[in-house]
This record gives sequence, C-alpha cells and structure tokens, in this order.
Amino acid sequence: MIITPSETKTNLYCPSLTAYERRKTITIHIGDLPMGSDYPIRVQSMTTVDTMDTQGSIDEVVRMVDSGCEYVRITAPSVKEAQNLENIRNGLHKMGIHVPLIADIHFTPNAAELAARIVEKVRINPGNYADKKRFEIIDYTDASYAAELERIREKFIPLVKICKEYGTAMRIGTNHGSLSDRILSRYGDTPLGMVESALEFLRICEELGYFNIALSMKSSNTQVMVEAYRLLVQRLDQEGLKPYPLHLGVTEAGEAEDGRIKSAVGIGTLLEDGLGDTVRVSLTEAPEKEAPVARALIERYTNRVPHQPIEPVETCPINPFQYTRRETREVNNIGHLNVPRVIADYSAIPVQNLADLKSIGHFFLPVPDKWAMNDLGADYIYTGKNPVPFMLPNGLKEILDYEQWALHPEKNNKFPLFEATEWTAKAGGLISEQLNFIVGNIHSLDLNFLEGIRERSNVVLVILSENKHAMPELRRFFYKLVTLKIKLPVIIQRGYETDLGDKLTLYSATDIGGLLVDGFGDGAMVSPRFPAETLHDDKLVAAAAYNNIAFGILQAARTRMSKTEYISCPSCGRTLFDLQETTAMIRKHTEHLKGVKIGIMGCIVNGPGEMADADYGYVGMGKDKIALYRGQEVIKRSVTAAKAVEELIELIREDGRWIEPSEREVLV
Repeated sequence: MIITPSETKTNLYCPSLTAYERRKTITIHIGDLPMGSDYPIRVQSMTTVDTMDTQGSIDEVVRMVDSGCEYVRITAPSVKEAQNLENIRNGLHKMGIHVPLIADIHFTPNAAELAARIVEKVRINPGNYADKKRFEIIDYTDASYAAELERIREKFIPLVKICKEYGTAMRIGTNHGSLSDRILSRYGDTPLGMVESALEFLRICEELGYFNIALSMKSSNTQVMVEAYRLLVQRLDQEGLKPYPLHLGVTEAGEAEDGRIKSAVGIGTLLEDGLGDTVRVSLTEAPEKEAPVARALIERYTNRVPHQPIEPVETCPINPFQYTRRETREVNNIGHLNVPRVIADYSAIPVQNLADLKSIGHFFLPVPDKWAMNDLGADYIYTGKNPVPFMLPNGLKEILDYEQWALHPEKNNKFPLFEATEWTAKAGGLISEQLNFIVGNIHSLDLNFLEGIRERSNVVLVILSENKHAMPELRRFFYKLVTLKIKLPVIIQRGYETDLGDKLTLYSATDIGGLLVDGFGDGAMVSPRFPAETLHDDKLVAAAAYNNIAFGILQAARTRMSKTEYISCPSCGRTLFDLQETTAMIRKHTEHLKGVKIGIMGCIVNGPGEMADADYGYVGMGKDKIALYRGQEVIKRSVTAAKAVEELIELIREDGRWIEPSEREVLV
C-alpha cells in the first residue's frame, strides 16, 4: 500500500516545516529520568558485554554514564539474562549510579515479563515478540488476520499488565529488517508496514489504559527510516492516539566517519523538524563512543531558536512518506538521471602542481603518463579566482568566478559561476553555451529571478544559506521550485569551519543529507572555511576530508553509491564474535568493491532481517561459527571464523561481483 499526497491531506508531519519547534508529546517516566517534549532530548546507548558477566556489565555501564549516556539498554535474550539484570542494577546502585536500565527483548515474552519487574524500561520488537520469522508469504483473509491479532494480544497483554503494575516504561521498537511475515504479507517491506507493526501493539496498550510508552522506527536505510517516523507521527494524529515520545536511531550505521554520516542523515533530518525525544547512535565501536556523538547531534538544537524567519508552508508539495527524486532537466552532466555531482571547493586553495589534486581523488601517474581517478574523484573543482595552471584530467571540470572565466583564454571544460545580481547584469553578454552556475540564497534567487531563467537549458543553480535553521530554509527553496514546476538542477552548497571535529561530519550530513532523502539536490559542495594563515598542505588535507564527506553523504542518503557499504550492528551481549575486529578485517579485504552492501551481524537477531537490503551477510550463529548469506538467503552455515572471510570473497566471486583491488583504479 502506498500513501499518496491526496490521502495525507496537507502532508504535514511536524509542528512546522519552516520554524523550529519541538513536537509536543506526553511525558513518560523511566525511573527518575522522565522523557518527552517538556524535557531535554535524552541520550542512550547499549552495552556490548555478555549480560551474564555481571561485573563486566557494571564496568561498561559506568564508562557509558561517564561519557554522557542517560539511559542504558542491556540485552536479555533469555530468562537467565533477565534475572541477572537485578544483579547488575544492584551493583550499580551500590556505587551510587542510578541510571535507568532498559531490557532489550527479542523472541522471549517470558524474559520480558521478568525484566519488567526489575528494570525501568523494556524494549520489545513487534516483529518478533509474538512471531517467528520464516520469510514466508501468507495470503491472509480478514478473518485469519484478525485471528493472528488476537493471538498477539493474548501473548502481549501479560507484559502490559506487569509494566502497568510496576510503573515500568516500554519502547515499542519496530525494525525495518525484522518485520513479521504477517506484516510483510499485508503491507510489504514499507514504512507503512513498519508503522502498522507498532500500532498493532500500541492499540492494545491504549485499550488497557497503559501509556508509559516510547516508539521507534529504525532502519539501516536512511530514506526508509525518515519516512517511517514521519508516517508514524501522522498516523498517531489521524487515529487520535496519544502523541508518544520518539526514540531515534539508524540501525547498523557502521563505524568511524561512515557510521556518523549515516546516523546524522537519518537522525539529524528528523531533529531538524522537531521530532525525537531520545537518541541512540549505533556505531560499531565501544558503546562509550556513541553518547558524545548523540550529544553533538542534539546540542545543535538547544539554541536553534530564535532563527531568521522562513516563509511558512501550509501544504507540503511532495509526498514526504515515499522517496521521489525531484524532476529536473539535464544540463551537461548534472540533473535528470545523472547521479548527484560532487564539487570540490578550492577557491581558498590555489592549485600549485599536479599532486594537489590527489586530495580530491585525481592522481597523475608519471608512468604511463596518465591521470587516474579513484571512486571518490570529484566531478568539478571550484577554483574561484585562481584557475588551475595546467590541463585538468578529462574526469574533472573547472568552475571559475565569472570575471575570471570571462578573461581566461581557454574555456574548454571551464565554466562560469555568477552571483545572482551578476547574472542579471551580465547575462546578455558573454556566457557559456554549455553550462553556467548561478549562486545565491532563497532571497536573491527570488520568484522574479527564477521566472526569468525558468527555461534556460544551460543553467545550474547553487543554493546556500546562512540561516541558523539552514536545512529547512534550503528545503523551502526546493518546495518553491516544485510548486512552480521549475526544472533547473540545483547544487547544495554548505560551508563549515575546519576545527569542528565530529561536528563537521554531523552538521554537513544533516544539512545536505536531509535534503537528499527528500529527493532534492543534484550535487553537493561542502566548502572549508579556513582560519587565517592556514598552511597550503593543511588546506589540502582538509580538502580531502571535505571531499570524502560529500561522497559519504550521497551514499548514506542512497543517492550515489561510490564505495562499499557496511551494514554492521553496534554489538551487544548477544554478539558471538568481536564485531569491531571482524568489521575491520572484512573492510580490509572488500572496501574496493564499489556499491556492494555487506551486512556484518553479531547474532541471528540482527541477522537476515536486520541486514535489510544487504547484498551479502556475515552472521554469527554460534561460537566460532559463521553463516554466510546472499541477500536474505543462507548460502553456507557453520563456517569457521578463520575461513569465513575467504568464503565470503568466494561467494562474491561466484556472483561475478569480485574484482581485484588493483583493478579498482580507473584511468581517465
């Protein structure tokens, strides 16, 4: 079932699409730390130590709390782990640590019922709480579907009554990759299916007068994740259900920069619209590494208001619950069916020699006297007033400020950048027949200006914003183009200081990725802002980082696949091998496989379902035993860990998708 714009009335899913405002929610009580819109956005994470290791779990919780974690989730895969939560809690209390604990439950209602009497909150996954996933398509009649709901009700009601009696909170947490066969059969693998999966359980809670509930809609696919949360909020309102707090997270985000980018594209996009009351950043790293990243995302909104006003939106002109790329015309190699392009900003980095282009993925090889480009080779280089003093490789085109371009004797593969006012003054004179860039903000690129260039077949816009509420202002510009049916391609440009650390990755991924997941943007330019007296070599290092971030954002938003994607879970007490070490080992052997998606899961809970749309899977199934998947189908079972990577490579080779690392370079 597809939700169409007409069915969603105004398509609004948050308090405002242009003015920052937290979505109003009820307050839920999790121990002594309440959650909801009347309180700050909370931070949580999850332990990785075996839950039966009491002291190890306590020590890890202490590290997590010290890093800023406010809620701690611990897996309880069976009754024995649920029982041991009491020992962990008591040990923490003896140390004076009263952080609320959350039991993570999959498959085992009896463990949930026990844990609900011990800890402050239980998390259930409606996809596997009362169902066993067999990946079967079942043709349900209305009567048989109703019978299934009644069966779920009977299994779920005891937990609800216990939570109500003990004052225990609950998170009903849907995961995209673990929807039940029943939901998949009726709704498909869709955001609507995710929402309905949670609502089935939520309706039972409300019937029983139990409201101490948070909701989540997690996915490793950022587009699906964002769409599902939006649809959930709207469905709660449509059905007259209470506005429950939202727990935000991107599952299996991965590690390092890629994991941070992917998390920010999903979580940051929702935070921009005032959605979200607690955040968990799922990284394949030590759990104490997660809370600072979540905090950096959250703190950006502490002082978001007041911000410069943005023209309100009464009706969203797109369907925010289903991805569709904005329709544009093709200008040179930008727009229409072309992948979004990456423009490297070298306007403050004068190019001095051939080696200066290594930072953006272009390499000159003296032997055989050719240029080579890797998968992160920029498509354009913006040099401003400093033209490159040598012939560029064919895979790289140059953008110059208009006045410099007009004076330059060589105009092959060189294109002008106009300020909006400059275009108005100069457009009757010398311009490029192929491609002209016009840069401005939502004010300079106003209605009159846009109407004047509407039919230009050689113009690409570059939109920027200095508004504190930048992403919604840029999105407002795209809404205008959609409403006016203007098909000019648009490059999204954002500038950031070079001393932001992790915040550079998180902010840029939110600002640009939040537009890409709505189908907006035909390219990205992430511009470095250097402190005075920055050395040339340091500028080149920054250029490489900003270029990599731009490609990472496009990949995380699922709009341009330029490298291998790793869908790796963040580890927990269920994990059957060292996830960080294993992920690093698999990455070492496969990171050259452009566009291949590999799921690395610590156990069967995060196995074939949670990998969602991975091409291949590496899943723990027992001590020193690995199962290898092609998609969601098990291909090899009980492979020893020592041979599993070799067997994974062989599986990729059988499918004709393996190439040797040395073959990855592309001569241009």
